[in-house]
Amino acid sequence: DVVGPKVSGEFVWMGVGAIAISMLGVMIYLWLRFEWQFAVGAAVATLHDVAVAAGILAVTGVEFNLTIIAALLTLLGFSLNDTVIIYDRIRENLRKYKQMPLTDLIDLSLNETLARTLMTTLTTVLALLGLYFFGGETTKDFAFALLVGFSVGCYSSIFIASPLWIVFRGWSEKRRAAKVAVAK
Repeated sequence: DVVGPKVSGEFVWMGVGAIAISMLGVMIYLWLRFEWQFAVGAAVATLHDVAVAAGILAVTGVEFNLTIIAALLTLLGFSLNDTVIIYDRIRENLRKYKQMPLTDLIDLSLNETLARTLMTTLTTVLALLGLYFFGGETTKDFAFALLVGFSVGCYSSIFIASPLWIVFRGWSEKRRAAKVAVAK
Protein backbone atom coordinates (compact mmCIF):
# COMPACT_ATOMS: atom_id res chain seq x y z
CA ASP A 1 0.00 0.00 0.00
CA VAL A 2 2.77 2.44 0.90
CA VAL A 3 6.27 2.80 -0.49
CA GLY A 4 8.75 4.39 1.88
CA PRO A 5 11.10 7.21 0.90
CA LYS A 6 14.16 4.94 0.82
CA VAL A 7 12.57 2.46 -1.61
CA SER A 8 11.10 5.30 -3.66
CA GLY A 9 14.54 6.93 -3.92
CA GLU A 10 16.01 3.62 -5.07
CA PHE A 11 13.31 3.35 -7.75
CA VAL A 12 14.13 6.83 -9.05
CA TRP A 13 17.87 6.07 -9.19
CA MET A 14 17.14 2.79 -10.94
CA GLY A 15 15.02 4.76 -13.41
CA VAL A 16 17.84 7.24 -14.01
CA GLY A 17 20.16 4.27 -14.53
CA ALA A 18 17.70 2.79 -17.03
CA ILE A 19 17.69 6.07 -18.96
CA ALA A 20 21.52 6.16 -18.98
CA ILE A 21 21.85 2.53 -20.09
CA SER A 22 19.27 2.99 -22.84
CA MET A 23 21.10 6.10 -24.08
CA LEU A 24 24.39 4.19 -24.18
CA GLY A 25 22.79 1.34 -26.11
CA VAL A 26 21.23 3.75 -28.56
CA MET A 27 24.53 5.55 -29.12
CA ILE A 28 26.25 2.26 -29.90
CA TYR A 29 23.45 1.29 -32.30
CA LEU A 30 23.55 4.64 -34.10
CA TRP A 31 27.33 4.54 -34.31
CA LEU A 32 27.15 1.14 -35.99
CA ARG A 33 24.22 2.06 -38.27
CA PHE A 34 25.34 5.54 -39.27
CA GLU A 35 28.58 7.33 -38.25
CA TRP A 36 29.82 8.59 -34.91
CA GLN A 37 28.70 12.14 -35.80
CA PHE A 38 25.10 10.98 -36.05
CA ALA A 39 25.34 9.01 -32.81
CA VAL A 40 26.72 11.90 -30.79
CA GLY A 41 24.30 14.41 -32.33
CA ALA A 42 21.31 12.19 -31.59
CA ALA A 43 22.51 11.51 -28.05
CA VAL A 44 23.02 15.20 -27.28
CA ALA A 45 19.62 16.13 -28.75
CA THR A 46 17.89 13.34 -26.83
CA LEU A 47 19.65 14.21 -23.57
CA HIS A 48 18.56 17.79 -24.17
CA ASP A 49 14.94 16.61 -24.49
CA VAL A 50 15.03 14.58 -21.30
CA ALA A 51 16.87 17.31 -19.36
CA VAL A 52 14.54 20.11 -20.47
CA ALA A 53 11.43 18.00 -19.85
CA ALA A 54 12.71 17.00 -16.38
CA GLY A 55 13.54 20.65 -15.66
CA ILE A 56 10.07 21.84 -16.65
CA LEU A 57 8.50 19.07 -14.57
CA ALA A 58 10.63 20.06 -11.58
CA VAL A 59 9.73 23.75 -11.96
CA THR A 60 6.02 22.95 -12.19
CA GLY A 61 6.23 20.79 -9.08
CA VAL A 62 5.41 17.42 -10.60
CA GLU A 63 6.46 14.58 -8.30
CA PHE A 64 9.16 12.36 -9.80
CA ASN A 65 7.97 8.78 -9.49
CA LEU A 66 8.01 5.67 -11.63
CA THR A 67 5.28 7.05 -13.87
CA ILE A 68 7.40 10.10 -14.69
CA ILE A 69 10.45 7.90 -15.29
CA ALA A 70 8.33 5.84 -17.71
CA ALA A 71 7.24 9.05 -19.43
CA LEU A 72 10.87 10.17 -19.77
CA LEU A 73 11.85 6.79 -21.23
CA THR A 74 8.93 7.06 -23.66
CA LEU A 75 10.08 10.55 -24.59
CA LEU A 76 13.59 9.23 -25.16
CA GLY A 77 12.33 6.66 -27.66
CA PHE A 78 9.92 9.01 -29.44
CA SER A 79 12.45 11.81 -29.81
CA LEU A 80 15.20 9.47 -30.88
CA ASN A 81 12.96 7.95 -33.54
CA ASP A 82 12.23 11.41 -34.90
CA THR A 83 15.93 12.28 -34.97
CA VAL A 84 16.85 9.00 -36.67
CA ILE A 85 14.28 9.61 -39.41
CA ILE A 86 15.78 13.03 -40.12
CA TYR A 87 19.32 11.61 -40.00
CA ASP A 88 18.33 8.81 -42.35
CA ARG A 89 17.08 11.36 -44.87
CA ILE A 90 20.32 13.33 -44.48
CA ARG A 91 22.31 10.17 -45.18
CA GLU A 92 20.18 9.39 -48.26
CA ASN A 93 20.65 12.92 -49.56
CA LEU A 94 24.41 12.75 -48.92
CA ARG A 95 24.59 9.86 -51.38
CA LYS A 96 22.21 11.51 -53.82
CA TYR A 97 23.67 15.04 -53.84
CA LYS A 98 27.40 14.59 -53.36
CA GLN A 99 28.37 18.14 -54.38
CA MET A 100 25.65 20.00 -52.44
CA PRO A 101 26.87 22.17 -49.54
CA LEU A 102 26.05 20.62 -46.16
CA THR A 103 23.82 23.47 -45.02
CA ASP A 104 21.71 23.20 -48.19
CA LEU A 105 21.59 19.43 -47.83
CA ILE A 106 20.38 19.73 -44.21
CA ASP A 107 17.78 22.28 -45.29
CA LEU A 108 16.53 19.98 -48.04
CA SER A 109 16.43 16.97 -45.71
CA LEU A 110 14.53 18.87 -43.01
CA ASN A 111 12.03 20.18 -45.54
CA GLU A 112 11.45 16.65 -46.82
CA THR A 113 10.77 15.28 -43.33
CA LEU A 114 9.10 18.30 -41.72
CA ALA A 115 5.51 17.38 -42.58
CA ARG A 116 5.97 13.86 -41.20
CA THR A 117 7.58 15.16 -38.01
CA LEU A 118 4.87 17.73 -37.37
CA MET A 119 1.97 15.39 -38.18
CA THR A 120 3.31 12.61 -35.99
CA THR A 121 3.91 14.97 -33.09
CA LEU A 122 0.57 16.76 -33.45
CA THR A 123 -1.50 13.58 -33.60
CA THR A 124 0.31 12.24 -30.54
CA VAL A 125 -0.18 15.55 -28.72
CA LEU A 126 -3.92 15.46 -29.52
CA ALA A 127 -4.19 12.00 -27.97
CA LEU A 128 -2.19 13.16 -24.95
CA LEU A 129 -4.44 16.20 -24.50
CA GLY A 130 -7.41 13.86 -24.33
CA LEU A 131 -5.57 11.72 -21.79
CA TYR A 132 -4.59 14.80 -19.76
CA PHE A 133 -8.06 16.33 -19.61
CA PHE A 134 -10.24 13.22 -19.52
CA GLY A 135 -7.96 10.46 -18.22
CA GLY A 136 -8.26 11.21 -14.54
CA GLU A 137 -5.70 11.95 -11.86
CA THR A 138 -3.69 8.77 -12.35
CA THR A 139 -2.69 9.65 -15.92
CA LYS A 140 -2.49 13.45 -15.63
CA ASP A 141 1.21 13.65 -14.67
CA PHE A 142 2.19 11.05 -17.27
CA ALA A 143 0.31 12.90 -20.01
CA PHE A 144 1.72 16.26 -18.89
CA ALA A 145 5.28 14.91 -18.92
CA LEU A 146 4.80 13.56 -22.43
CA LEU A 147 3.14 16.75 -23.67
CA VAL A 148 6.12 18.77 -22.48
CA GLY A 149 8.61 16.22 -23.72
CA PHE A 150 7.13 15.73 -27.19
CA SER A 151 7.01 19.48 -27.75
CA VAL A 152 10.68 19.79 -26.76
CA GLY A 153 11.55 16.65 -28.74
CA CYS A 154 10.05 17.97 -31.96
CA TYR A 155 12.03 21.18 -31.54
CA SER A 156 15.33 19.46 -30.82
CA SER A 157 15.06 16.96 -33.68
CA ILE A 158 14.82 19.86 -36.11
CA PHE A 159 16.89 22.63 -34.54
CA ILE A 160 19.52 20.83 -32.44
CA ALA A 161 20.32 17.41 -33.91
CA SER A 162 20.94 18.52 -37.49
CA PRO A 163 23.15 21.54 -36.69
CA LEU A 164 25.15 19.37 -34.27
CA TRP A 165 25.73 16.88 -37.06
CA ILE A 166 27.14 19.68 -39.25
CA VAL A 167 29.50 20.73 -36.44
CA PHE A 168 30.73 17.19 -35.80
CA ARG A 169 31.04 16.48 -39.51
CA GLY A 170 33.11 19.65 -39.94
CA TRP A 171 35.45 18.59 -37.11
CA SER A 172 35.84 15.18 -38.69
CA GLU A 173 36.62 16.62 -42.12
CA LYS A 174 39.17 19.05 -40.65
CA ARG A 175 40.92 16.20 -38.82
CA ARG A 176 40.93 14.11 -42.00
CA ALA A 177 42.36 17.02 -44.03
CA ALA A 178 45.03 17.63 -41.39
CA LYS A 179 46.07 13.95 -41.50
CA VAL A 180 46.32 14.07 -45.29
CA ALA A 181 48.41 17.26 -45.11
CA VAL A 182 50.77 15.67 -42.56
CA ALA A 183 51.08 12.54 -44.70
CA LYS A 184 52.11 14.63 -47.73
